[in-house]
Amino acid sequence: MLLCLDVGNSQIFGGLFVDDELKLQFRRQSQLRSSSDELGVFFRSVLRENGVEHDQISGVAICCVVPDLLYSLRACCQKYFSLEPIVLRPGVRTGLKIRYQDPKEVGADRIADAVGATVLFPDKNVIVVDFGTATTLCATTRTKEFLGGNILPGVRLSMEALAERTAQLPAVEILPPDHAIGRNTIESIQSGLYWSNVGMVREIVSRITEEHFADDPPLVIGTGGFAQLFNREALFDEVVPDLILTGLREIVRLNS
Repeated sequence: MLLCLDVGNSQIFGGLFVDDELKLQFRRQSQLRSSSDELGVFFRSVLRENGVEHDQISGVAICCVVPDLLYSLRACCQKYFSLEPIVLRPGVRTGLKIRYQDPKEVGADRIADAVGATVLFPDKNVIVVDFGTATTLCATTRTKEFLGGNILPGVRLSMEALAERTAQLPAVEILPPDHAIGRNTIESIQSGLYWSNVGMVREIVSRITEEHFADDPPLVIGTGGFAQLFNREALFDEVVPDLILTGLREIVRLNS
């Protein structure tokens, strides 16, 4: 059994693969000062609640964009699973040709998304839109060239910035609005957050397609916590919530 961990700025998203089938998914808040013991107890508890004992885990793969947590995560795997995890970082085989000016700058989450997309949609140009703490758009060619993409504040981060940096605007629940025009402050914020992201995705996807895929339009894949929020707008050809876990599973295979 393979335990895959996507460690983001807001959450740890975990999944358990039995062979090639994802049997279990879970989430936990990311906390910078989490100790290896806190993490180990949590992971063991989640597994045990789902009928899996720690000694059944044969491998752990980690994709982490929070460097301060990596030491605790590695120590947790060593202490609680007696395993050295595969950590997605420069030097790990991914099967991608990274066309970034400095490949070491590319976030592990973006690489895992791209690998997952090439596994699920082979021989296709793809644009992955990942709605996490930051929203990222990344383009990968059918020949597995990672071209790069875009990074911008995520939906929740934008809302929190409004609430924290203004005197009278409240934090709101993030919901798809019924109308483009809000009739009160809360509706106005919700509508602004929603439609700005819809417009952003459409515009950036259009420009990337025109610049790089004019003769061979890409599949657009939505993933991340807020991807489902935009389902009704037909922004995506596919929504794959566990795309990054699929990428991690493939990276383990490539490095075995």
